[in-house]
Amino acid sequence: MADAYLSKEKIEELKERLNQLKTGSRIDIAERLKRAKEHGDLSENFEYAQAKEDQEKLEREIFDLENLLKEAHIITKSKNKNAVSVGLTVTLKNKKGTTAQYTLVGSQEADPFNNKISNASPIGKALIGKKVGERVSIKTPRGTDVEYTIIQID
Repeated sequence: MADAYLSKEKIEELKERLNQLKTGSRIDIAERLKRAKEHGDLSENFEYAQAKEDQEKLEREIFDLENLLKEAHIITKSKNKNAVSVGLTVTLKNKKGTTAQYTLVGSQEADPFNNKISNASPIGKALIGKKVGERVSIKTPRGTDVEYTIIQID
């Protein structure tokens, strides 16, 4: 599993989700399985087959969440704002003078529509470790290179 960077808030949200899955959802599926078994022949029982499939999906999600939480690195705002790192906000300027501002987050919290970009994205990878005044070249999905200058790190 690749490094997962998560904010404290996201970790708490995932813990709550995990607890809900382990307590509420597991109980619901167990009750559905019990009711389905009461109908007799399980080999042709659609309700039972559906409940088993839902149980499989649930257990897979629980497993994935537990592993994610076990391996997660908590994002803490670096006191060293000399270089771009996860948790910091970067202001960029392109050749035309247009500015853009991005906050680097882990891939689980990426939200490009709110300018939260993953450290694993092309832009994130290009920015990590760079300093104010440095230029970065980022290849767009269309294959062209766009050049930015880092003007601020917060």
